[in-house]
Amino acid sequence: MGYVLEIASNSVASALAAQRGGADRIELFDNLAEGGTTPSFGSIALAREQLQIPLFVLIRPRPGDFHYDALERELMLRDIQQCRALGCDGVVIGAMDAEGNVDVPLCRELVQAAGPMQVTFHRAFDAARDLSAALEDVISLGCQRVLSSGGHASAEAGAGVLAALVNRAAGRISVMAGAGITPGNIAAVAKATGCNELHASAKGTRRSDVRFQNPALVGLSPDWVATDADEVAALRAALA
Repeated sequence: MGYVLEIASNSVASALAAQRGGADRIELFDNLAEGGTTPSFGSIALAREQLQIPLFVLIRPRPGDFHYDALERELMLRDIQQCRALGCDGVVIGAMDAEGNVDVPLCRELVQAAGPMQVTFHRAFDAARDLSAALEDVISLGCQRVLSSGGHASAEAGAGVLAALVNRAAGRISVMAGAGITPGNIAAVAKATGCNELHASAKGTRRSDVRFQNPALVGLSPDWVATDADEVAALRAALA
């Protein structure tokens, strides 16, 4: 069975690099250093125009926990409406209550707002008190997949839990392994977990070509992090 390689891309340029490298699908977001937030309207619109592969957009109004108030609920609903209007293929959502359970009422609203778009439940899932119960909640919402590291810091560390989740899902939902996926471990993670979908950032440092830098701005690096097409190609080759 062929594997689906999803690349987490923190900009339109990153998304295009991922496509060049052989990605099957893009998860577009902003603020990589803070775990990802919803990208701008312009980023989503341009990515949709430029990409020939499926585009999923992260719907997360802020960094931090996944317990959202009424204002954040409205913001997420409006962002989903924009993604739908722009013709995105899917959205990536997730919300928890204060006790570590899936916020089913809120997530149901988000899924309904997505309409014909596919829905991935993101790694808020890994913050759940009980992963088995959370999996059943996500399945009941009608999500097509859940992104998880098995409740561990990396998918490699959580491989045993991921395998158990795949077994419990029994084809009712796709369990996508993510967190710490590299060309060196992606094949082993796929084999150990039984996950047919793998999620990686494939990031590298882009060096600035600016020749003048104000020496008084100590600690402000002109470089930035972006998806590396060669790293994506290496992931693709390792899966093959």
